[in-house]
Amino acid sequence: MTETPLIDISTPRGKLISAALKLAETRPWREVTLLDIAEAAAMPLDEVRRAFGSKSQIVSTFMRAVDDKVLRTAALTRQAEQPKRDQLFEIVMSRFDTLQPYKAAVASISAAGPTDTSLIMPFLNAQRWMLTAAGIDGDGPLGLARTLGMGSVYASVFQTWLKDDDAGMARTMAALDRRLRRAESTMQSVDGVCASVDRVARDVPAVFSSVLGAIFGRRRSGSDPSSTPEADKPAA
Repeated sequence: MTETPLIDISTPRGKLISAALKLAETRPWREVTLLDIAEAAAMPLDEVRRAFGSKSQIVSTFMRAVDDKVLRTAALTRQAEQPKRDQLFEIVMSRFDTLQPYKAAVASISAAGPTDTSLIMPFLNAQRWMLTAAGIDGDGPLGLARTLGMGSVYASVFQTWLKDDDAGMARTMAALDRRLRRAESTMQSVDGVCASVDRVARDVPAVFSSVLGAIFGRRRSGSDPSSTPEADKPAA
């Protein structure tokens, strides 16, 4: 079966993404303009505007294409009996494999990234989907904690990957293994804390209702809130 290309350059969006990445390979991303991208893709600006409203949208669309490729790969290689940490290791490494041909461009974009807050959500969504592919729930308060933790792991290992010139990415794999093991221990503690908070949160409505019932029930029993009705007196 023919593999789906990461970037379909037969479409206007694909042409623009490809042109943007090629420009980022040779120039700092912050210096690349939409006009530069339009000219490199040989497309008029009005067509560019219909496809993307900003450079950030180009990058986020590229990130979603990477997400799709990673999820397709995970579906083909996932082994249910494999420990979740090992599954996550394979999934993250498949992401770096997917990014490898675009490494120079990604490095350029990453260097300008801290000033572009619009890419935060696409980044976190990518972490959540990688967790999901490994069978780890990324929804709810606990899922958010896991997603943020995964984001920290990925961001750290990403910096190692950028500097890793080994074709086998040995340094990257070693860094990822260390960070995942450390995160696994941390998240077990987080899971316990969140489970406790969740139990308390579930009990709050019942406790609140009970307190209100006691207060208003007593007040309905007589005009003096401090008086004790006969029915409420302890039996001898």
